[in-house]
Amino acid sequence: MAEKLSIYENVTKRFNRAADLVELDTDVRKILRETKNEITVNFPVKMDDGRIEMFRGYRVQHNNALGPYKGGLRYHPAVDIDEVRALAAWMTWKTAIANIPMGGAKGGVQFDPATYSTSELERITRRFTFALGSNIGPDYDIPAPDVNTNPQIMAWILDTYLSTLRPQERNRSLHVVTGKPVELGGSVGRDKATGQGIVFMIERWAEDRGFDLSEATYFIQGFGNVGAWAARLMKPLGAKLVAVEDVSGAIASEEGIDPDDLAGHVLENGVIAGYPGAVSIDHEAFMASEADIFVPAALENQITSETAPLLRVALVAEGANGPTDVTGGKVLREKGIEVLPDILCNAGGVIVSYFEWLQNKRSEFWDLDQVDAKLHKIMSDAYDRVHEAAKRYDVDWRLAAYVVALARLEKVYTGRGIFP
Repeated sequence: MAEKLSIYENVTKRFNRAADLVELDTDVRKILRETKNEITVNFPVKMDDGRIEMFRGYRVQHNNALGPYKGGLRYHPAVDIDEVRALAAWMTWKTAIANIPMGGAKGGVQFDPATYSTSELERITRRFTFALGSNIGPDYDIPAPDVNTNPQIMAWILDTYLSTLRPQERNRSLHVVTGKPVELGGSVGRDKATGQGIVFMIERWAEDRGFDLSEATYFIQGFGNVGAWAARLMKPLGAKLVAVEDVSGAIASEEGIDPDDLAGHVLENGVIAGYPGAVSIDHEAFMASEADIFVPAALENQITSETAPLLRVALVAEGANGPTDVTGGKVLREKGIEVLPDILCNAGGVIVSYFEWLQNKRSEFWDLDQVDAKLHKIMSDAYDRVHEAAKRYDVDWRLAAYVVALARLEKVYTGRGIFP
């Protein structure tokens, strides 16, 4: 059995393949294969019962050649430096493909937020923000929501960060985080942005192939913000949701699952388990669901050499970061399953985060029609760039996406040169 690669090793292997393909400049290659900064902070937080617990948090800044570092913060027990390095690198490629002036970063705290009270989550968030200090900033490194974080957590980060500034600087620094509540300077459309982008990409894929989405079936892994919005936005297109999986298990229905109804159930119960409109199935049966499209929108490394052979779909539209490892990707290619890769398909979140950042800097507010139209234009252009690279180099879309990203970054470095 082949040795299982870590998440960051998967990223590095794909980077090396793309760099070899485009004959990336040797010096640029040296720069891009390393992270610029890796911050680890250990900090104490007082619990509701008076105990002190220690927490470990990370912020990895991969590259800022295109603009300020940009990337989410996640709260999860599995957060470690290897995962955060990989996520930061993916963000660099993602912003380069989208052609927005942002770099790549990521961060997180290693704990299970479900086991802490709201007041404890607030103290953990504020203390982590304070521990990061000047390692984040509105024109330097801008965090956003990710797994198990949300607009409320961004609001706590915002308030904590602003409290460290002189009063005269505070209103000029609202763009230190994105994904904030709209009332605090957030952008309309940010909550659905990643799901919206996924649906835009699925629509382009279907249009190119003359595929009728009104007759399509699909299933989704993960029914948090990304998965739920993707399903709700697929509903008006006529596509039928036949199975869903989250941390509580998997459910299926041949007649179809109503995404809005399921979202209401999850809002009330926290998980999909117990939903009355479907039957429970095991993980293997879920992965073997007969459908046209699979949207993995959970965590990394879900499509592997063990699970990829189970898939019976025409398309995998990656809503999560890194859901397919290198060996799983090889199986998908052998099976003829097309993939819209994560660094293209789920870029809607960072694109609308960029819009929020711009609105804050300009003291503007865009309506939802503006946001959606701009998002569609940027993602459609990115789709075309990756499509062209796939044809030019005769490679799959994942490798083509890396090619697009590296080509853009190479031009920046060769144009600017290296100081001194």
